Amino acid sequence: MKTLLCTLLFVAAVSAQRPGQSTRYWDCCKPSCSWSANVGDHIRNPVATCAANGVTVLPLNVQSACVGGTAFACNNNAPWAVNASVAYGFAAAVIAGSNQYEWCCSCYELTFTSGPVVGQRMIVQVTNTGHDLGHDHFDLQIPGGGVGYFNQGCMAQWNTGPDGWGARYGGVSSEAQCSQLPAVLQDGCRWRFQWFRGADNPNFTFRQVTCPVDILQRSQCQ
Repeated sequence: MKTLLCTLLFVAAVSAQRPGQSTRYWDCCKPSCSWSANVGDHIRNPVATCAANGVTVLPLNVQSACVGGTAFACNNNAPWAVNASVAYGFAAAVIAGSNQYEWCCSCYELTFTSGPVVGQRMIVQVTNTGHDLGHDHFDLQIPGGGVGYFNQGCMAQWNTGPDGWGARYGGVSSEAQCSQLPAVLQDGCRWRFQWFRGADNPNFTFRQVTCPVDILQRSQCQ
């Protein structure tokens, strides 16, 4: 009985909804959850990283392009719509009461509570730790969402200026501006103005969930 009670309490804790805040970014850098030292022992494979073409998967020990190396975020880390009410994607995060070893490669369902996406849901896998984020803060990985603090990656990969595409924080401001991005990233940029309805850092409630297979196939982190 005691074991059953503990199990039920654990399940309730994992599935409990709590409020969170969002921002967006796409800095082209190797995610922090791509390093074996940053993920928990339960993770067999850290997040895959790619060569400058955004497609060729590199060995785990290749240094990030944001500190002089040649490893970048893979192009397929962009979000996509599953249907009109559900989308999948990836995020950097800081989660209160947790740590990098626990949130790296874990998945969370965000149910948006503000802006034009109220009621829509997004399942994200955490692939990066946002060292400049507050608690329960998810920085959604969206092409054209702003390079933020680490601007070296997109400069090295796509020859952007120091602010990337659009504003350094926030990125492009219209769907038309997505044409500034490389063709392979434009669908992910347009997602923000189509499925995401141009939402600007909406609030949400979130809970931990099992990662969908489609997400795991992209990140390879599980």
